[in-house]
Amino acid sequence: MGGIFMKYGVITVGREYGSGGRFIARNVADLLSIPFYDKELIELAAEKTGLSPEFVKKAEEQRTSGFLYNLYDPTQSLPLYDQVFIAQSNIIKKFAAEGPCVIVGRCADYVLQNTPGCLHVFVHAPMPDRVARARTYYGLEGDDDALGTAIAKQDKARASYYNHFTMGKWGRAQNYDLAINSALGIDEAARAIIALARGGAAV
Repeated sequence: MGGIFMKYGVITVGREYGSGGRFIARNVADLLSIPFYDKELIELAAEKTGLSPEFVKKAEEQRTSGFLYNLYDPTQSLPLYDQVFIAQSNIIKKFAAEGPCVIVGRCADYVLQNTPGCLHVFVHAPMPDRVARARTYYGLEGDDDALGTAIAKQDKARASYYNHFTMGKWGRAQNYDLAINSALGIDEAARAIIALARGGAAV
């Protein structure tokens, strides 16, 4: 980080689907020259649990299903989705202990809630902005209403997963240190997060 003082070295970023939260998180990591963890957590959790990356990704989109667990392997002591959550939580704690980094999603704000030096951020955006981003960046097709429905479905899955494992409420402002509207601009949002992480220093 070039000797830059960081009041908050570990930054977690939760986000609404299509809000640009991942782009903001990547910008923050790049500007601070610190590690960025997102999809890498899928591969690492797969290695740790012995499950396929495809299953881990699916597990992130759903809460625990005893029915699927029983079909998959009834001899396991914990449901497979719980195993994925625990594995990812341990990986997140390991990365946070190793030094400054940016971690996207995976209930990282909850996992690190008692870890000093963490800044927990949630990114949201107006639905028209999210529809435009889903169409432009994610290649989703359909009219605005259809894309709005698809986006709401993604949000519902994220909320279900988060609420199940944390016993909290996904997207609730009180869960985070900062909730920011990406309509302000991707770069502007990244700079605001960095300023806060540096303890209010100018970006």
